[in-house]
Amino acid sequence: MSIFGKIKDAIFGKKAAAAEGAAAPAATAAPAAPQPVPAAPTPISEVDVEAILTAQNAYATQTLNWRTSIVDLMKLLEIDPSLQNRKELAQELGYTGELNGSAEMNIWLHKAVMRELAANGGKVPAELTD
Repeated sequence: MSIFGKIKDAIFGKKAAAAEGAAAPAATAAPAAPQPVPAAPTPISEVDVEAILTAQNAYATQTLNWRTSIVDLMKLLEIDPSLQNRKELAQELGYTGELNGSAEMNIWLHKAVMRELAANGGKVPAELTD
């Protein structure tokens, strides 16, 4: 699986798991009553990325600045933030600069990840994508 795929699954999966739990049919009081056909789960149209990451950050064991740091974002999502993984992510997302872990590369990566999350159904504040 791609590094971006892992990031997306780590964020969007939390929303999907919550939606699946909420969509479980309630038990009926009368066992002889006909069982209703469960409704199809509501598709996840927009995932509030900021709310999910903020909530997850509240439980982090260290202070993580996921809003500006790609390394901290990856740590928060329990994805290895090694230079090798960031290089792979940069290549996936089309980075054309030097793959050396520079501040320029890391800033570009963070914004590109946020833009891709937004393009894939995530609700991301504009200040995180600009």
